[in-house]
Amino acid sequence: MASLHFTTEVGANDLLASNPFALLVGMTLYQQVPVEKAFAGPAVIEERLGRPLTPASVAECDPAEIESIFRGPPAVHRFPANMAKRVQAVAMFIVETYGGDTTALWDGVVTAEELAARIHQIPGFGDYKTKVYAAVLARQFGVTPSGWDEHLPDWPNISEVDSDADRVEMKARKKVWKESGGSE
Repeated sequence: MASLHFTTEVGANDLLASNPFALLVGMTLYQQVPVEKAFAGPAVIEERLGRPLTPASVAECDPAEIESIFRGPPAVHRFPANMAKRVQAVAMFIVETYGGDTTALWDGVVTAEELAARIHQIPGFGDYKTKVYAAVLARQFGVTPSGWDEHLPDWPNISEVDSDADRVEMKARKKVWKESGGSE
């Protein structure tokens, strides 16, 4: 099992490292909130669901229940209603496209282009999230289809984080990068 340091909470990091769907949910939440908040979200969702966080457990929920889970308090994300819909759409996509198996997203993929095309189909995954998620899969989980290293993000990102200190340093580098005109 990979050792992740995307949050300050050991249990949340362990869930991300051991549950591929939890990691995908964290990536989905990773916008307009700090990295720690986004990646702690899957553990909060699982706790509030009262059962394991799986594509099926989220996809089968009543949309009002998911929204309530996201609203908390505290809220899972600064945009709880929109992110509840987005996460449920991602869960439904994994159920409908990959039979509920998140790892099927990358299993059998031969090239980085094929992996990127699959990731890009996930609701809410544009170019930025596609690159970062593929980089996390490569660097943290050994998902390295042919050409993977040619498609790495050229900005500071979470795929580079191997410790709590790395996370803090990455956030500082990303802030400087954005201030100097870098865009995602």
